[in-house]
Amino acid sequence: MAEIQSLEPFHYRDFEQLELLARQVVEGFITGLHKSPFHGFSVEFSEHRIYNPGESIRNIDWKLFARTDRLYTKRYEEETNLRCRILLDTSGSMFYPRERMRQVENPAKFLFSATATLALMNLLKRQRDAVALSLFGREDFHSQVGSTYQHHKALATKLSQILKEKSLKGEEQVSLSDQLHLMAERTERRSLIIIFSDLLEVQDDPQAFLDALQHLKHGKHEVVLFHTLDRETETDFDFQSGPHKFVDLETGQELRLNPADIQGAYQEQMNAFRDLLRRKCLQYRIDLHEVDVKDGYSKVLQSYLLKRKKLY
Repeated sequence: MAEIQSLEPFHYRDFEQLELLARQVVEGFITGLHKSPFHGFSVEFSEHRIYNPGESIRNIDWKLFARTDRLYTKRYEEETNLRCRILLDTSGSMFYPRERMRQVENPAKFLFSATATLALMNLLKRQRDAVALSLFGREDFHSQVGSTYQHHKALATKLSQILKEKSLKGEEQVSLSDQLHLMAERTERRSLIIIFSDLLEVQDDPQAFLDALQHLKHGKHEVVLFHTLDRETETDFDFQSGPHKFVDLETGQELRLNPADIQGAYQEQMNAFRDLLRRKCLQYRIDLHEVDVKDGYSKVLQSYLLKRKKLY
């Protein structure tokens, strides 16, 4: 990722910059897999199984043998048919911090989530799987499921358009809970549902969100939830001492206070919500991952690959 330090200023075809960044993320991740022990899936993403003595040696993966000292054969005859829908939060809080909306190395939450989404799409395409994109928050958008280059290009362009906007103009918030109920009702075929959100919206009514998750699971869908935050400020509420002006990115409302005066109460409330989320996701068998935007993308990609391995 060293070649790209920022995305400024976007000229159109900005989707090419965003796609390039996502490809760099994936290539760096794959390079890391090459250097690590074999975990049961190949970085080329063809299907493998252990070689049985007496079988033809024609399909043995000799490169994999050199890395693992074990014999595996490639399987080309069965193409996978995983269907994945990625839900991406476009509410105002996801554009925090605004000054990091173009910073690749230290991204705002939406830039991180959009890049992670395209990186996952890259992996899905390599594995011949189909993907769809839904947006909620200030955008209400649903794509069809597809796997072609034109489909991926259209989704990358849509994400780039949102990054290019100085402010999202949608007045009515499309809630995550409503979108999940919609997905549960409209998605007939068992699918993998991946969600990127800071979940700040659902803290006002966590039960409605939990009911929506349960609705998805009732439909036999697999759910992976990436709780995406800037840990230093949004989880730990760690700011320099002294008066600060806080601006609500949803409403524009301003509040002046000393963070030290409310840090303890803030952390207590945030930790209570996180604990509730962990317990319920464990109960519903939903994969929950807390993601700090400063930690990079490997956790997201690794979590997806491990989930896919369990499914197939």
